[in-house]
Amino acid sequence: MIIFSNVSKTYENGTKALDNISFYIDRGEFVFIVGPSGAGKSTLIKLLMHEETATSGDVIINNVKVNGLNQKQIPYLRRNMGVVFQDFRLLPKKTVYENVSFAMEIVGASRREIRRQVPSVLSMVGLSHKAKMYPSQLSGGEQQRVALARALVNNPAFLIADEPTGNLNPKTAMEIVSLLNEVNKRGTTVVMATHAKDIVDQMKKRVIAIEDGVIARDEARGVYGYEN
Repeated sequence: MIIFSNVSKTYENGTKALDNISFYIDRGEFVFIVGPSGAGKSTLIKLLMHEETATSGDVIINNVKVNGLNQKQIPYLRRNMGVVFQDFRLLPKKTVYENVSFAMEIVGASRREIRRQVPSVLSMVGLSHKAKMYPSQLSGGEQQRVALARALVNNPAFLIADEPTGNLNPKTAMEIVSLLNEVNKRGTTVVMATHAKDIVDQMKKRVIAIEDGVIARDEARGVYGYEN
């Protein structure tokens, strides 16, 4: 599903963000990526999304070497992934329904497909009754639910969650992670970068810990293991 094989990333200023890391994430796994600030988590996520390319080694997603993709091929890679960010990144002038449907429009889905799929994912995240509202009318937790619905609407093979609970209170954060867990149980692979110690410790999922650009731990039922 996802393979990092001897991957290193060095930026132009000489900073080495990742140093020869290797791991494999199987289809259907739920994996937390943890570590101190500056450890390399964000770089790892950007490599998955092809926002950055590896300096050496191979990033392989669904049997495709991501490093070798040209600009025209990248959108096709991203169609197989959903992404949820810490800051939601919703379109402020579009309704909840329109924010989610827009993700289908840009991949060429038909109006019939959109009318069928969007209400389904809004129901999944508990926002059917908010479909006509705008992001400014929603709480932070509701906005993140919209972002999650948008990430799921095209039935991605895997979901990348980059600090998705960072702007939420503990109760709302746990609700979002519970939703991610439900998504995972339906078969979607979930990779979540986080500083949320309580959530990681409670969920007992696989934990890949990054320190100074290398993998410090890779545990099947791991804990966060750092002081926040």
